[in-house]
Amino acid sequence: MTLSDLFESIAQNPLPLFLFFIALPLIAWTLGGLATGSRAVESWGMVFAVLVYAACIPGIFAVTLNVYLFLFERQSIWHANLLLQVVPVISMVITLLLIRKKIPFDLIPGFGKLSGFMTLIAALIGIMWFLDRLRLIAFTYVPFSALLIGFVLMLVLIRFAWSKLF
Repeated sequence: MTLSDLFESIAQNPLPLFLFFIALPLIAWTLGGLATGSRAVESWGMVFAVLVYAACIPGIFAVTLNVYLFLFERQSIWHANLLLQVVPVISMVITLLLIRKKIPFDLIPGFGKLSGFMTLIAALIGIMWFLDRLRLIAFTYVPFSALLIGFVLMLVLIRFAWSKLF
């Protein structure tokens, strides 16, 4: 099954996915109401962590997909699939806003890694877009393993520089 096949399958039956993205902010709002009277807000960290990851993984994927489709594939905005490209991002933003009102993101396990992952994806897409615009063609006898090692080193360098910058 390809990604295109998966998207077509979802387009045939969109209700479960739509209900999932509607349920995430509703659950965050409900849990926020339950956690209001609680003195141990830190204990809610794991519960909210599951909700954050359930919202952020599809949301980050949708943002990455949108950037790829609009920058590299040159897809028109008029051909965007709202359920797969817009609704996950909106659901992620609303869910994160509702959770942030109840608990600081520092208390959510692994949230720093998630934000670091988002910045790494953004940096890589920026580099790939820049290289795409250069229209640089190179013929080389460098082994693939050396290119792969160089790519990994570039990722480590970007991550290190980004952490020092911010």
